Amino acid sequence: MENFQKNTHTCTLYLMCHGDSRQDDVKRYIGQTDLPLNEKGIEQAKYWQQKLSSICLCRVYCSDLRRSLETARIIVQNRQISICALPELREIYLGTWEGLPMTEVRQRFPEEYERRGENLSDYRPPTGESFSDLRTRVVPVFERIVSEMEGNILIVGHAGVNRTILCHVLGIPLGNLFRLEHQYGSLSIIARKGNSFRLRCINILPATQENNIRI
Repeated sequence: MENFQKNTHTCTLYLMCHGDSRQDDVKRYIGQTDLPLNEKGIEQAKYWQQKLSSICLCRVYCSDLRRSLETARIIVQNRQISICALPELREIYLGTWEGLPMTEVRQRFPEEYERRGENLSDYRPPTGESFSDLRTRVVPVFERIVSEMEGNILIVGHAGVNRTILCHVLGIPLGNLFRLEHQYGSLSIIARKGNSFRLRCINILPATQENNIRI
């Protein structure tokens, strides 16, 4: 992936996970449930607004779900740049599990819960999507974005969406996506030259303000 060719198209992708949007302390299956940012999520977005202020962004993309769009708007609110909100970048749809606590899903759907754990890539919750479905939806859009643009691009996505992109970039099986740490408000940076990708860093958190990673 580091065998870059000279004089080819280049871009740097700033891949952001939206800020924290949890409305309580219960672990839930959120998916496409359309929640706003909470107070912590707003502060995370404001941190990146300042941290990325010196980066010239050519284009900004996000999911059309509220938590993603709000994060993008805060980050670029002092810039003369439009935001392209794409439904293809929505989080995985979890069907009848949407909004339910994880403990309730384990109790009500024990067989389905176990099957998903055994086949993370391809299992679909009732009326929902699998991660393979998500990849089919997300990767073509991602490829189009990075192939059409040069310079610096910001994508504000979701944990499942961004992990799927990272699996694609790294060439690792989709079933390993939860091995990639990717928290609310985190930033990963991907460089592209020609048809080659290089992951420069992953899961930089707003709280790590004293780190020495250059972005």
